[in-house]
Amino acid sequence: MRCVTTARCTGEVDPTRETNASLSRLMIGAEPPELAHRPAQPGAVVLALRGLSLAKQNPFGTALAAIDFEVRAGEIVGVAGVSGNGQQELMAAISGEDPRASPGSITLFGQDIAQASPRKRRLLGLHFVPEERLGRGAVPSMSLAQNTLLSRTETVSRSGWIHTTAVRQLAGKLIASFKVQAGGPDAVAKSLSGGNLQKFIVGREIDAGPKLLVVSQPTWGVDVGAAAQIRSALLKLRDEGCALLLVSEELEELFEISDRLLVIAQGRVSPSVPVAEATVAMIGERMSGLWDAGSTSASRVGHAQA
Repeated sequence: MRCVTTARCTGEVDPTRETNASLSRLMIGAEPPELAHRPAQPGAVVLALRGLSLAKQNPFGTALAAIDFEVRAGEIVGVAGVSGNGQQELMAAISGEDPRASPGSITLFGQDIAQASPRKRRLLGLHFVPEERLGRGAVPSMSLAQNTLLSRTETVSRSGWIHTTAVRQLAGKLIASFKVQAGGPDAVAKSLSGGNLQKFIVGREIDAGPKLLVVSQPTWGVDVGAAAQIRSALLKLRDEGCALLLVSEELEELFEISDRLLVIAQGRVSPSVPVAEATVAMIGERMSGLWDAGSTSASRVGHAQA
């Protein structure tokens, strides 16, 4: 059997002499667009975590300890950290997958959602992009149209009937708006490349008009062009007044689009620092769990007054 492919070699270079822009030109035929990251204008508190602590659910998990931070409208708060330090547990507690949080430890617009269902959280404006694309963000064997139903229920009547035409129209709209390369609304999720499926999933949640968007590893494994498009869409959403919590292991990404940075290490979260005041060395030190725990309250108060 002979393999037939449309891929072609665009060049052979010495990576030590290239820049991100030059490598991007070789990969996608153009430089990634520059991001318009204007200073944030934070509004009211949208998400607040107060003393969130959770025991680990399995021997390989991470317990969360006294997590205390907030996210305001019109800002992106980035969470840095080495994989396996509590990111998944934190996302599960916020999204509603893990409803064990103590009452009052998680609030959305001042309303206690610590033990609320994912559906109730969505109704309040919380949307979530999980780390795993296939299996959590999308069902591999289902079409893109069918995958819209995972978090978009406006195409379902109160009696439970699915408006199939509206479902396909929504999927087609997402494909066009977010430049997803796919064979139309009926293409199965597993037939898309990782970058195109990620654009579809992120687009599905952004198009819903969230008041709070929680995103985990938004550009993991996608090409530079798709990554730039996703980051631009997140910034646009922020500028429209949405609150965003962004978990990423890509420090460059966090510095590029976040307004404030937190670090999670061993299930604890550091005080926040404005990106303009943060350095890679500072974040690296905090990723080892080294920070002044006593400054947490002062940091929150100072941010609130600002």
